[in-house]
Amino acid sequence: MANPSLNFSFLLLLSFACNIAGAAPYSIGVNYGTVASNLPPPPRVANFLKSQTNIDRVKIFDASPDILRAFANTGIAVTITVGNGDIPSLSKLTAAQSWVADNILPFHPKTIINRIAVGNEILATSDKALIAHLLPAMKALHSALTLANVTHVQVSTPHSLGILASSEPPSSGQFRHGYDRAIFAPILEFHRQTKSPFMVNPYPFFGLQSAPPDRLNYALFKPNGGVFDEVTRINYTNMFEAQMDAVFSAMKKVGYEDVEIVVAETGWPWAGDPNQPAASVDNAVSYNGNLIKHVNSGKGTPLMPNRTFETYIFSLFNENLKAGVSEQSYGLFNADFTPVYDVGLLRHEQAVIPTSAPTATAPSSDSGRKWCLAKTNVSNEALQRNIDYVCSKGIDCGPIKDGGPCFKPNNVRSHAAYAMNAYYQASGRHDSDCYFAGTGLLTTTDPSYEKCTYPAATIGETVAKGPSQAETGGSVRLGSDNFLLLHNNALILVLQLWLHFYMLS
Repeated sequence: MANPSLNFSFLLLLSFACNIAGAAPYSIGVNYGTVASNLPPPPRVANFLKSQTNIDRVKIFDASPDILRAFANTGIAVTITVGNGDIPSLSKLTAAQSWVADNILPFHPKTIINRIAVGNEILATSDKALIAHLLPAMKALHSALTLANVTHVQVSTPHSLGILASSEPPSSGQFRHGYDRAIFAPILEFHRQTKSPFMVNPYPFFGLQSAPPDRLNYALFKPNGGVFDEVTRINYTNMFEAQMDAVFSAMKKVGYEDVEIVVAETGWPWAGDPNQPAASVDNAVSYNGNLIKHVNSGKGTPLMPNRTFETYIFSLFNENLKAGVSEQSYGLFNADFTPVYDVGLLRHEQAVIPTSAPTATAPSSDSGRKWCLAKTNVSNEALQRNIDYVCSKGIDCGPIKDGGPCFKPNNVRSHAAYAMNAYYQASGRHDSDCYFAGTGLLTTTDPSYEKCTYPAATIGETVAKGPSQAETGGSVRLGSDNFLLLHNNALILVLQLWLHFYMLS
């Protein structure tokens, strides 16, 4: 017969071990964006993260082979992204198998690829074709992975919080009417069946630029009066928990509260335009520092107690080719790896909340001039088509050729940005000249760098009406107020019929 005192001692030791494990920090990831001209090469980035930080996972906005090779044998997990424009073709199994063969198999398992993000904030695009093909593409990629005997790579897709029709109070959270059952229930069923997470991009920063102090404190995890939920009788004292519980409430209303949630993007800019006073170093330190503490605590949220969320901060570096000062200023680190500010992610730094000013210089904005750049999360194929088109029209593409002042960084996105701007400037500087089939974006922030000078237009025209300039990738953060969705019932009915006949075909 077993000795009862030994059993008790074992249970006591087991309980102690569990408490120690529970107190261990949970992993924090970062979004590694590359819309910049001055970033260090991927091998140096991978070595820096491995040797000098506590960051053990990254999310990238493409499937760059250079980045995937750089992270081989580092132990750092990588989430890769399918470009929005590639989704329709990947809804067919043969195309998905080809994509997996090109983007997963050459690197797996030396590089730990933990997840494929299929597009970014697809519902925010209001593109019926992308929305209709999203779940079929997710299913095709999952099948392609299974057929290739790759069983540990998950498939998901990130959503902005604009998918919610209501989010305050959190108990009222629900998906937008017409999408709850037609779109999100099938996506969540896929996640349940494949044991993959529902990915969301919560950004308390949006809507708070001119908020009263108590509301700003609510977003920054600082002391405040809170927001009381009459239904649950819970007083929420930070917006992050409230947003996460609103998502949980929406999932529960369609019967999928058991599906895990991953925070694919969240962050706070340390600089902004004059009309964005909430974008500051102090606020970025408060939000990201307190967010890391919250995630590491493992306490979850009021509606999801003791539930941990894999979280990716946006972003690793400042990105100087983006449009707008705040969009360029989400970085935790400068291109030389010095911290813009410290939130405790460096291994040999003990301070979590420093008071020192950033070492980076805020990007300049010139409201009197305009430049045309490429939107993020546009496929390289689409950007190459833009380059080919521009250079075939007699535009001088010499600066982006080998030896030219804008040749480096030698990648399609950087070259496309220069070419698209050159075309825009030479074609009359009409807003429509920056459309490029929806892949162009006008900005008042000078993207010039080193010896590479982008000519600029003086603003004299009104913004042309047409497709939204909102980004769908890791560039413009889309808050609930900016979420552009199909609201009228006729368009929703068209989409539902499209999905119905697509699944039957």
